[in-house]
Amino acid sequence: MISRTRWLLRQLTRQLWFRATIFAAVGFVAAMAGVIAERYMGWEPPTRIATDTVERILDILASSMLAVTTFSLNVMVTAYGSATSNVTPRATKLLRQDSTTQNALGAFIGAFLFSLVGIIALGTGLYGDRGRLVLFAVTLAVVAFVITAMLRWIDHLSGLGRVGETARIVEETTRAALLDRAAAPTLGARACDPAYMTSSDHEPVTTRRIGYVQHVDLERLSAIAEDAGCAIHIEKPPGSFVFANDALARVHMDRGPAPDAETLGRMASAFVIEDQRSFDQDPRFGLSVLAEIASRALSPAVNDAGTAIDVVGRATRLLLEYANTRPEDDDVRFPRLRLAPLVAGDLLSDAFGPIARDGAAIIEVQLRLQKALGALARSGDGEMRAAALREARFALDHAEIALALDSDKQKLRDLNASIAAI
Repeated sequence: MISRTRWLLRQLTRQLWFRATIFAAVGFVAAMAGVIAERYMGWEPPTRIATDTVERILDILASSMLAVTTFSLNVMVTAYGSATSNVTPRATKLLRQDSTTQNALGAFIGAFLFSLVGIIALGTGLYGDRGRLVLFAVTLAVVAFVITAMLRWIDHLSGLGRVGETARIVEETTRAALLDRAAAPTLGARACDPAYMTSSDHEPVTTRRIGYVQHVDLERLSAIAEDAGCAIHIEKPPGSFVFANDALARVHMDRGPAPDAETLGRMASAFVIEDQRSFDQDPRFGLSVLAEIASRALSPAVNDAGTAIDVVGRATRLLLEYANTRPEDDDVRFPRLRLAPLVAGDLLSDAFGPIARDGAAIIEVQLRLQKALGALARSGDGEMRAAALREARFALDHAEIALALDSDKQKLRDLNASIAAI
């Protein structure tokens, strides 16, 4: 669990413009290295570099980097459009945060600014013999760096926006969020108390915003609870949709009067509410996006059962890792906070429910779905086993209605019966 400041900083560093700005600043500093060498270093250069030599290289670099940057931006836009149409619009956020793409564009922009500043400085006579030698050496290093970035970018283009590559990125992102939640099921808080949920002796923490909870700063909430002498039950964890005046949390006082409006406002400010869900603290969102990829593949316009089967395998792998990572005892870092852990039934419903519905008439998908749920039922986790059995029965009910052949239905019945006997 990270604080709100660190979470906001993480979101900032994932933006394309942030890395491009960093590379541009580095390019500017690199171009000015020759000016610094000229003014503050008194050594005699071992050789002289003509102004025309460096200027020609910089001219080629500037014109080519401008063209490459424009081409790369067009490729990005095309890839985002392809992912939106063929995969799911929710996955384009991860494509925009792709580090290889951002580094490549940043390198091209930084090299362009470096060459542009170098040309201007050469034209104004800021470089002497020492400065031109340093500029020449830095230019060669920049050319080598750009070639390396371009080769990586070319290799990366082969999968950018493709269904399989996008599904892989979603899987990796979901795995990080899911394993983080497996290691800390309640994010360091205490598990929720059913008796407290039914108690009327509490004060709601409300918000006027409408949207999804992207992040909850538990460290800040815990500090406020310590100061106020209260316990806070978080009712809207990350991923929850809230309406205006919904209770984000409920406060139970240990001592003293009920918290005033200012304290309640500070508690509400610990919740980041935006228009869209975030992958970071919300592993259910990642599983839902994987299911969307499968549903799009199963649509009549696409009719790609292989992608749906691939998604079933990815989701099964994630959930098995989650079931095998969950600790026996939670590490309680915030004793005054209470939060409900993830429910296995919700995870399986998010991952497999849409596939069971949209692939009900495709026997290959249904067979793979039953086998995947059987593997989850054998995971050794009692909650996961019960949820897998329910989901397997749910998938079978859909298939019983949609499948045309009695032989296919019997295959599924036999397979489901073997799962129920586990």
